[in-house]
Amino acid sequence: MRNALKKTLQLITLPLLLPFLVSNQRSVIFSDVRRWSNIYNLTNQNDLNNLLYLLLQKEFRSLYYYRIHQGNLFGVIIATPLSFIFKKEENLYIWCKNIGSGLFIQHGFSTVISAKSVGDNCWINQQVTVGHNGVGNSPTIGNNVAIRAGAKVIGDIKIGDNVIIGANAVVVKDIPPNCVVVGVPAYIIKRDGIKVYEKLT
Repeated sequence: MRNALKKTLQLITLPLLLPFLVSNQRSVIFSDVRRWSNIYNLTNQNDLNNLLYLLLQKEFRSLYYYRIHQGNLFGVIIATPLSFIFKKEENLYIWCKNIGSGLFIQHGFSTVISAKSVGDNCWINQQVTVGHNGVGNSPTIGNNVAIRAGAKVIGDIKIGDNVIIGANAVVVKDIPPNCVVVGVPAYIIKRDGIKVYEKLT
């Protein structure tokens, strides 16, 4: 019964395959699909079926439209009218020149992703702000970075690979790789798996 319902729901998003089929961003979109599928344990279907299922979610559609708009003009032309029918998450804003594959956006409500770049396999929760400090200088986010609910990452700073930014933390300075930070202003509580207390410099 559940599988039948899932297949029926997938038919709803079939029109959204059109921009995908003509886009030159298919590879990175499939990378996103595999990441989201692993997180949601959608392991019993192929990538295309999982894409159709994930397109039921507004957060994924927001990322999908971002990918399509990073690609060729044909995909953009087809996706634009579809976006009025299959709407993205209204309170999720993505302004970024480059986002690596496998970005996962959990909930996505009231979230701003405005970075110079975001690395591969990052995880961003709801009510997160990644943005500039008022003069156009935005962060650079590394690979495998997790930014938890309510966190703020502001200014021309670099977030290293394998960093976890705790809920509601405020980050305005560089974070080295392999660190966990929390607090306002953020400070390091774990580096390379070892508990520490270090201020960001």
